[in-house]
This record gives sequence, C-alpha cells and structure tokens, in this order.
Amino acid sequence: MKKYVNDPEHFVSEMMEGLVLANPDTLRWKKEHNIIYRADAPRDDKVSIIQGSGSGHEPAHIMAVGKGMLDAAVPGNVFAAPPMDYIVECFRLMNTPKGILHLVNNYQGDRMGWEMAREMAEAEDIRTELVVVNDDVAVEDSTYTVGRRGVAGNFFVIKAAGAASEQGAGLDELVRIASKVNDQVRTMGMALTGCTPPAKGEPIFTLADDEVEMGVGIHGEPGRRRDKMKQADAFVEELFEAVSQDIPFEKGDRVGLMINGLGGTPISELYLLYRKAALLCQDRGFEVIQNYVGEYCTSLEMAGFSLTLVRLDDELEQLMKAPAEVPIRVF
Repeated sequence: MKKYVNDPEHFVSEMMEGLVLANPDTLRWKKEHNIIYRADAPRDDKVSIIQGSGSGHEPAHIMAVGKGMLDAAVPGNVFAAPPMDYIVECFRLMNTPKGILHLVNNYQGDRMGWEMAREMAEAEDIRTELVVVNDDVAVEDSTYTVGRRGVAGNFFVIKAAGAASEQGAGLDELVRIASKVNDQVRTMGMALTGCTPPAKGEPIFTLADDEVEMGVGIHGEPGRRRDKMKQADAFVEELFEAVSQDIPFEKGDRVGLMINGLGGTPISELYLLYRKAALLCQDRGFEVIQNYVGEYCTSLEMAGFSLTLVRLDDELEQLMKAPAEVPIRVF
C-alpha cells in the first residue's frame, strides 16, 4: 500500500486539522469529538443543519460545512459511523432556539448512532428532526443497509436545506424541503477499481483488468453485477437508464445533473462522461438547469463515477442556485 499516511489511527484527525488550518476564518474544530463547524455557528436566528458519516467520502461531509450548506459535520473513522457520544456532543454544540435538522445517509451504523443520539438530545430538551437520504437505485438492500443507500444525491438535500435555512425557514419547513429533494433525486454508480482504507492496508475488493462493478456502493459494497470493460458511453447509458426510469423522469422535466467522481477518476474523464449524460438529457427532453462535474461523494481513491438526476421545480431551482460558501474552492 502506498498512501500519504502517518499513523492510520490519526488519519481522520490530521485531515480535519489540515482542513481547519486551511480555513481559519470560517471553520472551527472540536478535536475531542471530531466536529467541524462553522465559525459563526450556532446562530439563534436559524435552524442548525448537521450531518455525519464515515470518513473517506470527502468532500462529504466535513468539506460541505459552510454558509448555505451544513452548520456542522461529525465524521467517524474511514467507512465507520461516528460514535454516539460524538453525535450527542454535536447536538449540544449546535443547539439553537429554532432547533436542529440532522441528515443521515441510509446506512445501518449511521442510523443507529444518530437515532440513539437524538433520543439523548431530546431528553435534554434539544429539538431535532431527522431526514434519511436514500437515493441509490442500484440495489434495494446491501451489506450496510436495509433499503436503498444514501450516496451523492445527499449533496442536493444539503444544498436545498442549507439555502432554506439561511433564508429563515423553520424546522418543519426544512423537513418538508429535504424530504422533497430526497423524493426527487436518484443516483447510481460504478467502479473500475477498489480502494484501500488506511487502517486496512489492502483493497476492500479487487477487479480484474477487464472487469468493472456496476452499481457499487461507496464503501465498496457489491452492486448489481460484475461486467466487462466497455466504452465509456455504454456505461453512461446504463446508469442513465437506471436513474431516469426509477421515478420516472419525464419529457419536459427540469433537472440537475451530476457526474460525481469516486476519488480516482481524472476530471477529463468526468467531463467526457458528462458529455454523454447531457446528450441523453437532450434526447429525452430533460432541461438541465444545474450541472455538477467533480468530486462530491468519494470512496477514497476508487476509480469510478456516479450519475445523479434531481427533478427541479421553481422552489428547488431557486434553492439550488442560492449562494453557498464551503472549503471546495473554484478558481
């Protein structure tokens, strides 16, 4: 294994320290509980929005902390849910008179920890609400979940809820908006390679030179099937078909389209993949209002990508276009 690692046990904390050192004016770090939070949070005039999951998916979730997005994120170790006591402390730290919305991707460890922490927070009179994200169409049940997994579509839920919170929406309204986005967003991914968690020291799965995994999970969970290597357009067509037919999307729909890299795919290849996805949207009569090409929810250094479509109306379009300030800088 070749990785830039000091001690694997300190991988997450050293990453988080680096993030805060690079953003000293906007981010704060509670080291003992692995919490990254906005320098101006909590605020009495807005609902706090928080999330946490395993590390290894960066920029999700700690690099989505900022104005118009998350108020705080509490990660666990690589591909591991955060400890319950860390989550409870995040609730305490982000408590406001307007309450807290916590977003949870649909993984058993994440849901168990957050739901137990929520009970403890409410026993301390902290008002919270929960929205579970489950946008992955690849499989209904997986190694980690009962029901569909939460993957890159999580970005759209954060974006809409974060923008609405900045505009003063109350907790019940934010639950409605986050749930609405979750109902309208669908994702599927694929991988060309596995990935290696620092503490494991070997790939979590391997593929032959001519093999791919269709429908892979972001922790390396099996997808729909192993397949042979093909031209790029063929992969985009399969993912697009699976995603667009799930709701289904219809001619005339306004959509957001995301091509998300899983950590090891060059940006040039992501734009090549976006080209075909955008052309398929044109062919189906979908109007692409917002597009996203880059890394939003990764799996360490896995070579692969996911395709996400979200159906937009006037309300969601306005929220997606609202300004946001996070550590992912574009020059």
